[in-house]
Amino acid sequence: MGEDRIKNIVIAGGGTAGWMTAAAMSKLLGPGYQIRLIESDEIGAIGVGEATIPKIKLFNNALEIDQNEFVRQTQGTFKLGIEFVNWGQIGDKYIHSFGEIGRDLGLVEFYHYWLRASQSGQAADLPDIQSYGLGNVAAKRGKFMRPINPAEAPGSPLASIAYAFHFDASLYAAFLRRYSEARGVRRSEGKIDRTTLRAHDGFIESVTLESGEVISGDLFIDCSGFRGLLIEQALHTGYEDWTHWLPCDRAVAVPCEASVAPTPYTRSTAHAAGWQWRIPLQHRIGNGHVYSAKHMSDDEACSILLANLDGAPMAEPRLLQFTTGRRKKFWNKNCVAIGLSAGFMEPLESTSIHLIHSGIARLLNFFPDKNFHQAEIDEYNRQSLFETERIRDFIILHYKATQRNDSPFWNYCREMPVPAELEKKLNIFKDNGRIHREGDEMFNVVNWVQVLLGQRIRPASYHPLADSLSDADNLRFLAVQKGLIDHAVDLMPMHADFIQQHCRADSIPV
Repeated sequence: MGEDRIKNIVIAGGGTAGWMTAAAMSKLLGPGYQIRLIESDEIGAIGVGEATIPKIKLFNNALEIDQNEFVRQTQGTFKLGIEFVNWGQIGDKYIHSFGEIGRDLGLVEFYHYWLRASQSGQAADLPDIQSYGLGNVAAKRGKFMRPINPAEAPGSPLASIAYAFHFDASLYAAFLRRYSEARGVRRSEGKIDRTTLRAHDGFIESVTLESGEVISGDLFIDCSGFRGLLIEQALHTGYEDWTHWLPCDRAVAVPCEASVAPTPYTRSTAHAAGWQWRIPLQHRIGNGHVYSAKHMSDDEACSILLANLDGAPMAEPRLLQFTTGRRKKFWNKNCVAIGLSAGFMEPLESTSIHLIHSGIARLLNFFPDKNFHQAEIDEYNRQSLFETERIRDFIILHYKATQRNDSPFWNYCREMPVPAELEKKLNIFKDNGRIHREGDEMFNVVNWVQVLLGQRIRPASYHPLADSLSDADNLRFLAVQKGLIDHAVDLMPMHADFIQQHCRADSIPV
């Protein structure tokens, strides 16, 4: 068995994907592996994925990274969710938060009791569904804290605060580079000029840098971004285009000065042919406008972005072009694609860095020997495809679930056919408010409910078991839940104060 063990791992590309891969492998694989990362300072990273979901904490915890130090080093802030503006109709606003919405009662999820009260007309002043989520209310009020020990206050919403981060992706990559190199990862500066395949089976044997240096390996991990230098240019794996479901294909990005305290949430504002992100960091705000080139010119998209900044721009706007979709195989022969080389979905729900994390975790779970057993590769690809397609469907939902008719772009999105699994989810929800989830999907029932209700999709009825309470008891139940949330948020500090106390950056770069 020892002679079949992989020893040399080559990572093609740095940036967030490359250095997350290097950091995880140098920490978790144990001794006996040579990890080589190739990157060129001349090739800039995309660097727009600065918002995350709560699972990023699992990755950092596995690396035993101190959270306060991580936030300081990356000029980070905390994130309780995403505010969506103008998505259902112009003027609409809702927050898709992490964590729970109310507390479930018996076999039925909390939101069914809210649906019952909403549909009965008993409570004319019934608060919206977001009033029952700690993350939603705290985000609106600019509050944040980490969860307390459940033993200190049993049943308190403060014991289950779900959160993620905003951070500077380039600073995160630099942070992980220092981490990786301290654990023996060797970085090679340079561009890959050509890839040599083995004659007998087409596996990658080595890559040659422009300098002439030849780097051989057993396992190659492609973190080269959109180019797919190994997975596509060398192995010709193929790409599945999803533009017919997700028509945005360009983005223009620019940082701007921060004029107010950072909000504990990301903002996504829908425009005439796409949407604009706003990601608050300690030292600046990250902004970008994602749009469809078929429906809007680059100049118009840039003008809209610059007209909707909080402060003065800190750089020239950068134009990015992409094709939403995924590689036909995430793992092909002895090459695994991680990050943008595996596929791209716009950062509407901050899933880009999560897909890097999940790809790394899945690779470690199926870590091969030199035999590269095809059954294991096939299972890796099956699991990767399932996760990617379910995330894709959740993002498509935001475009499909709209009542906007003010532009050709939104007319197309509202009327377009969607994948069968998404169509099934929508039909089931429209009947009795149920959410059907297939297997281990990443987004849970509460995620789906917040977006559906936030974008004016109302079911005809609710789960029949929600009728187990009398009308009066149902309203009392809802009132108690809201009171618990309001009281918990009252006790939370302001987001800016929490950062100042625990993890303010030592210096703010110009």
